[in-house]
Amino acid sequence: MINNEINPASEELCNFIIDKIGINKSALELGLKRSSVNNAPLPIVMLSYGLITITQLNLILSWLNDN
Repeated sequence: MINNEINPASEELCNFIIDKIGINKSALELGLKRSSVNNAPLPIVMLSYGLITITQLNLILSWLNDN
């Protein structure tokens, strides 16, 4: 059996989302929970649930690319 589980979001990513993107902790926690349940990347889940904008998604993806 192949394990296709997505790695959980790092503490650094969570801090970036709160501190630099300006998302509140409860929205992040919802995103983390849905990401785990759906086995999907946190930024994509947050966008799909309307927790971040496409502009914020691009900032997160740029940060992920650089870190």
